[in-house]
Amino acid sequence: MRVYELARDLGVDSKELLIQAQDLGIDVKTASSGLDDESAELLRLAVAGEPAPRPEPEPETAPEPKREPEPPVLAPKVKTPPSADVGIVSVPAGATVGQFAEAIGISSTDVVTELLMRGQPIGVGQVMPLELIEPVAESFGFMAEIVEAPRPPAVAERPSFEDRESDMVTRPPVVTVMGHVDHGKTTLLDTIRKTSVVEGEQGGITQHIGAYQVEVNGHPITFIDTPGHEAFTALRARGANITDIVVLVVAANDGVMPQTIEAISHAKAAGVKMIVAINKIDLPGADPLRVRTELTEHDVITEELGGDVPSVELSALSGAGVDDLLEVIDLIAQLEEFKANPGTEASGVVVEAQVEKGKGAVASVIVQRGTLQTGDSFVAGAVSGRVRALMDDAGNLIKSAGPSAPVQIMGWDDVPAAGDYFKVMESDKEARRVAEGRQGELKAVTQAMPSARDRLQSLLDQLRTEDATLNIIVKADAQGSIEALRDSISKIEREGGRIQIVHSAVGGINENDVGLAEVTGSVVIGFNVRPEPKARKAAETAGIQIRTYGIIYELLDEIEQMLVGQLAPEEMEQVLGTAEVRAVFRVPRAGTVAGCYVIEGVVQRGAKARLLRDGVVIHDGVISSLKRFKDDVREVASGFECGIGFENFNDIKEGDSIEDYLIREVART
Repeated sequence: MRVYELARDLGVDSKELLIQAQDLGIDVKTASSGLDDESAELLRLAVAGEPAPRPEPEPETAPEPKREPEPPVLAPKVKTPPSADVGIVSVPAGATVGQFAEAIGISSTDVVTELLMRGQPIGVGQVMPLELIEPVAESFGFMAEIVEAPRPPAVAERPSFEDRESDMVTRPPVVTVMGHVDHGKTTLLDTIRKTSVVEGEQGGITQHIGAYQVEVNGHPITFIDTPGHEAFTALRARGANITDIVVLVVAANDGVMPQTIEAISHAKAAGVKMIVAINKIDLPGADPLRVRTELTEHDVITEELGGDVPSVELSALSGAGVDDLLEVIDLIAQLEEFKANPGTEASGVVVEAQVEKGKGAVASVIVQRGTLQTGDSFVAGAVSGRVRALMDDAGNLIKSAGPSAPVQIMGWDDVPAAGDYFKVMESDKEARRVAEGRQGELKAVTQAMPSARDRLQSLLDQLRTEDATLNIIVKADAQGSIEALRDSISKIEREGGRIQIVHSAVGGINENDVGLAEVTGSVVIGFNVRPEPKARKAAETAGIQIRTYGIIYELLDEIEQMLVGQLAPEEMEQVLGTAEVRAVFRVPRAGTVAGCYVIEGVVQRGAKARLLRDGVVIHDGVISSLKRFKDDVREVASGFECGIGFENFNDIKEGDSIEDYLIREVART
C-alpha cells in the first residue's frame, strides 16, 4: 500500500499523513512511497488517536531511525512549504510541459527526455497530456495532484446585477434589422437615419456592423445595422443577447428567401420580439399577402392573419410606411418597459472592433447599464483600456453615454472581440489585472476545446435524463424532402423527450448553420447535401456534429436512437479530398472524363466519391479512372490537375465538385 492510498482510506490529506509518518520514524520520502502492513497499522492508530496538530513523536511508539536527507534536486522550488519536505505538487489541467517542469522543480529538458522515452515527442510549449502527468511526476519522485481546468472565463458571460426598482429608469430599445440579401435592410436604416450610407458601401451590400440612434415622438431608439444575421449569431454565440426587438425585412416582390428563413430561426432562438417589415411595395409584382402567407409556413403569423406578430408595409426607398414602422417599434418598447440603472459604473457589449489609422484599436459598444464617461478604466474579455475619447453614431465627441447608447471608444490596449461584455473598473491597475487573469483562463479553455465526439456524448448524456430535448438543424436537397423530413421527425416520440427542429432549409450545409448549431446546442442533419469546406472546418473547430444521409429511413432511425440516448456502432466517413471540375471531355469507349483541379486533400483511384452540384449530391459512386496527363496514377494531391472518370456515370458539368471519401468502422460510445 502507498501513502496516498492509505490517506484516501483514512479520509486525511496525503501531505499530513506523510508528515505524520516521518514524525513516527517511518522511512518514506513521497506520497507514492510504499508502506508495509506494520507501518500502515501504526499510522492508522496514530491518526485515530491524534486528530490535533502533531506533537513530538513519543519514544515508546517507535524508535526514530536516522532519515537520509531528501536529494536537493527533487525538492519542489515553490509548491511545498519550507517546513515540510514533501514531494506533492499541484499541476493544472492544460499546463504546458514547461509549466509542468516548473511545478515539480525539474528542468524542462529532463521532462522532455522522459516523455521521449515514453514515446511522446512533445515540446516545452505544448500541452502536457493529462494521462501522463501523474506517471511522469512519479518517475521524478513526486505525487501530482491534477487541478481541474478552470471553467470558461467570464469573457462573454453576462454580468448579473441586483438594482433597486427605484434606481431603474426607462431606456431606449435596441433593434436589429435582419433579412435576405438585397431586400432593403440598409436602405431602410438609411431612410430612418436620414443619412446616405448605401452609396459608400461596396455593391450596395453592408460591409460592417454599425449602431445608430434615432428619435421617435421624443423617444430614442437604438438600431444595430448588421451584415445579415451572421453578426447577430456571433454576438449571441458569445452570450451577448443585446437585442430587444428584431425587424425582419422581406421584399414584397421576392417573398420569403433562404436567408429570411435563417433570420427567423435566429430570432426565435434568441427569444426576442419580432416585427415584419414588408418592403418594396411600390414595385411591380409586389404581393404583401403572399409574403404573410409564406411566413405562416415558418410559424410567423402576422396580426392580419390572426397572429401576434406586427407587420408593416413600406417602401424604404420612397419612405412610405417607414413612420408607421417606427410607431410600432415605439409602441412595443412602451409596452415592454425596457429599463436600466444609469447611476452606477457602466457596463455593456462590444458590437464591433477594428484598428483604425491614427486612432489605434477602436470599438463600437452599446452601454447596457450605468453611465460611461471619458477617463473611465474598463475591461472587456481579456482586453483592458481607458476611455480616451467617446464618439456618438454621428462622429461627435461626447463626454458621457447612458443605457442603450451606441458609442465608439478610443483607448483600448488591444482589439476586443465582438460580443464581449465590458465593465468599468476602479483603476487601470485593476482592469489590467482582470484582463491578464482572463488571458490565462482563455488559453486553458481554448486548449481544452471539446471535440465533436465529446459534444455528441455530452448531448447523449443529457438525453438519458428526464424531459430531454434534441435540437436539430435539417438541410436537404429539395423542399419536398424538407417537408417529408419535418413530418416524419415530428412523429418520433419518447416519454419524457422530444425533438425540436431549430431550422430547416434547402441547400448545402454552410457556416451559418454551424453558427446556429453552436448557439442552440444542435446536431446538423443533412439529407442528400454536403457541408461546404469552410463549414466543415468551422464545425471541427467548434466541435459541432454534422451527420449526412442519403436514405431517409437511416436518418430517421439514427435520430430516434439519439433521442433514446443509445447509438449503435457506426461506419465513420472520412473525406479524403475535393476537386473542382473545370472542363468536361467525351472520350470514345471511356465515357465522360472530368478535367479537374484538386483544391483540398487528395483524390484516389478506386475511392468512393460524390458529384456535387451547388452543394446537392447528384451521384454517389466510385472513381474508376484517374490520370495525370496521359499516365494512370493512384492518387493526385492538392494543387494539381487531373482527369477523373466515374464508374457507369457520365452526367458531369463544368463547375461541379467531386468529393472522394472512405468509410471506416468506429465503435460508438
